[in-house]
Amino acid sequence: MIRKEFIDIVTNTGMATLKELRRLALGKEDEINEFELLAMPYFDENKFAKLCADKFSMTFIDLTNAKVPTETLSTLKKRLVIKYRSIPIQKTGTKLTFATFDPSVVTDASKEFQDTFKKQVEFILTNISSWKKLYGGIKESVDDLINNIQEVTGSNAPDDYIRAEDISDDVVTFVNRLLAEAYVKKASDSHVEPSEKIFRVRLRVDGGLVEVAQPPKSMMPSVLSRLKIMAQMDISEKRKPQDGRIKLLIGGSPIDYRVSSLPTLFGEKIVMRLLDSSNLQLDMTKLGFEPKQLEAFKDGIHRPYGMCLVTGPTGSGKTTTLYSALAELNTPDNNISTAEDPVEFNLEGINQVNVKKDVGLTFPAALKAFLRQDPDIIMVGEIRDLEVGEIAVEAALTGHLVLSTLHTNDAPATVTRLLNMGIEPFLVVAALNVIVAQRLCRKICVNCREEKKVTPAELVACGFAPASAEKIKVYHGKGCDICNKTGYKGRVAIYEVLSVTAKVRELILRNASTDDIKKQAIRDGMKTLRMCALTKVAQGLTTLEEAVSNSASDNL
Repeated sequence: MIRKEFIDIVTNTGMATLKELRRLALGKEDEINEFELLAMPYFDENKFAKLCADKFSMTFIDLTNAKVPTETLSTLKKRLVIKYRSIPIQKTGTKLTFATFDPSVVTDASKEFQDTFKKQVEFILTNISSWKKLYGGIKESVDDLINNIQEVTGSNAPDDYIRAEDISDDVVTFVNRLLAEAYVKKASDSHVEPSEKIFRVRLRVDGGLVEVAQPPKSMMPSVLSRLKIMAQMDISEKRKPQDGRIKLLIGGSPIDYRVSSLPTLFGEKIVMRLLDSSNLQLDMTKLGFEPKQLEAFKDGIHRPYGMCLVTGPTGSGKTTTLYSALAELNTPDNNISTAEDPVEFNLEGINQVNVKKDVGLTFPAALKAFLRQDPDIIMVGEIRDLEVGEIAVEAALTGHLVLSTLHTNDAPATVTRLLNMGIEPFLVVAALNVIVAQRLCRKICVNCREEKKVTPAELVACGFAPASAEKIKVYHGKGCDICNKTGYKGRVAIYEVLSVTAKVRELILRNASTDDIKKQAIRDGMKTLRMCALTKVAQGLTTLEEAVSNSASDNL
C-alpha cells in the first residue's frame, strides 16, 4: 500500500494532488501502487527523483539499463523489498547498496538491514520505472513461497483431481518447504528416500545430487502419504511402483511435479521431476549452439521432409532442443503432432499425444495414426526399436519432417545405431537430414569465479592447439553460499552437429565404421563435443574438468 510519507513527498513537489494519490492508496497490503504514478499526465519520474535526491542529499542513478545478477536481487526477501521499497543492486564483502524511489524509507531500512546483514549499507535514488524493472527480476525465496503454495484441486482442477486429506500441519509445512525449495533452487528432481536409520531428502541441482534435509524418521510415513495423496496415488498400495502428478501454483506460477514411487527395503522412495514451463527455453539462439552449428541445425529442420535426430544421455537437454525446434516450426500452415512418454510441457498449437502402453497406445501405434492425420511434421519421443525406426524412416521418405531422439554417445554413432537396428543403409542415407549430439556442462558460478593456473602442456593434452594454449585463461569457482560451495551455478549445453553431406552418405552406403564417418564429418566442418566444450572453457563459461568429463568419449 502506498505510504503516507511518500504521499507527502510527492504532493510537496507539486507533481500530483492529494486527491489523485488517494486513488493509489486503495489496494492490497502487498501491492506496489506507486507504479500507477507513471500514468499520471504531469508526473515526471526523472525530475521527481532528482528533486528528491537534492532534498535528501542522496545520489540519483538511472538504472533503466542496469544488469543486476539475480543472486544479488534475491539477497533481500521479497516482503522486505515491498515494505521498504528497496532493492539490493550491489554487494561486496563489507557493503550492500540498495536502490529506492522513496527517500522516506532510508532511515528505518538502514537500521533493519544493518542488523540483518551485519554490513555497511548505502542507498541510492532511482526512477520508479527502472525500480519496477528490477523488482520484476526478483526471485522469491523459500520462506516467501512456502505459505503461497496452492494445490490445483477442486473447482480449479480437472475431473481426475481430488482434494488432499488432512495431515498434520507440521507435515504439510515440511512438504510445502520441500516443493518450494526445489522450485527456488531450480532442481530437476527431488529424491525423498528412506533407509534403515535415516530419512533424507536430496535435490538434483545442475546435474548433481545435494542433501537438503534429514527429517525425523517418525515423519516418514506421513510425508510419503502426503506426497502420494497430492499425486493422486493409491496410499494403501505400497508393494508396487506407482506414477502420479502434482499440479501446484507456486507464487502464482503453474508448476508440475511428475512423481514416481518405488518400494524399497525400508519403505517407498519417491522421486519428483520438476516441470516448470517458465524455465523452458524455446529460443534456439540461447541454447548454446555456436553460429555454424545453429545454421546447420536450422537447415535440417526447415527442409520439407527428412529426419532430424537429437542424441545424448538422459538429462542432457534433448527434449528442450526438440521443443525449441518445434517452436521454430510452429506456424499456422503446419500440422504438427508429437508422441511423447510422457508429455512434459504443453505447446500451444501442437497436437501432443501421451503414450499409454496399457491401452495399446504405443509409439508405433501413435505414429501409424499420425500418418492418417494429414501431418506435416511429426515428433516421436524416442526411436527405441526397429518397428519405430522403420515407421519414422517411412514417414521421412513420404514427404514428412520427422524429429526424434536416440541414446548414443555422439552424432556419428547414431548412424551405426540405426544400421544395427536393421534399417537398410540406403534408407538411412535417403532419410537423414541432420544429427545433433549434446551434453550439459555446469557453468562456473559468477559470484566466486577466479582464475586457475593450468600449464599450456595440460591444455594441449585436453585438446587445445599449442598456439591457443599459450593465451587461454582458465577459470573455476572457489565455492560460495550462492552456489552451495560447489563452484557451479547453472548449466550450458555443448553440441555436435553432423550434417549428412555427400561424402558422409557415401561412407554410410559402404557400411564404413563410426570413426571413419566421424573423421569425414570433421573434414566437412563438424565441431565435436570436445571442441565445443573447450570453446566454452576459453569463453570462461565452464571448467576444464567439466569440459573433459562431458566429452570423455571424444578422442578426436
